Amino acid sequence: MTFLLNFIFSMLSTITFGIITNIPRRAFITCGITGAMGWMTFWVCQTYFKQNIGFSNFLAAIVIGLLSIYFSRKKKMPVIVFNVPSLVPLVPGGPAYMAVREMMDQNFDVSMQYIAVVLVTSGAIALGFMFTNVIEKFLKRTTATFRRERRR
Repeated sequence: MTFLLNFIFSMLSTITFGIITNIPRRAFITCGITGAMGWMTFWVCQTYFKQNIGFSNFLAAIVIGLLSIYFSRKKKMPVIVFNVPSLVPLVPGGPAYMAVREMMDQNFDVSMQYIAVVLVTSGAIALGFMFTNVIEKFLKRTTATFRRERRR
């Protein structure tokens, strides 16, 4: 039941943010699926495999990136239409808020711990997207080389 609730609410949050950012209507469901799959990757890594937050976000960003590329080609839309709303479930808003709150209460040690979580999460997401771009370029080159060799 928890699995299903996580999937549904992450999909709804992604679609809602997609509505706010004005993505095309025909991308709502696929964008929601992309965001939900990214969140489920993160959640499964955290819950069942007890991975750290950086690795979980890295894998989730790779899943989001690959699904965004797939759906962008299938729907003939830019990748960013799927990337941006799909990141909403992964954004470290809670730790960022807590960092500022602890800083205002002058608990600087605790605040720095939250800032570290925010930085690790943001860095892992950025690295995941960079890794996805590397995978995409590698596949394009490999496919192009294979097609050239096949024509000969």
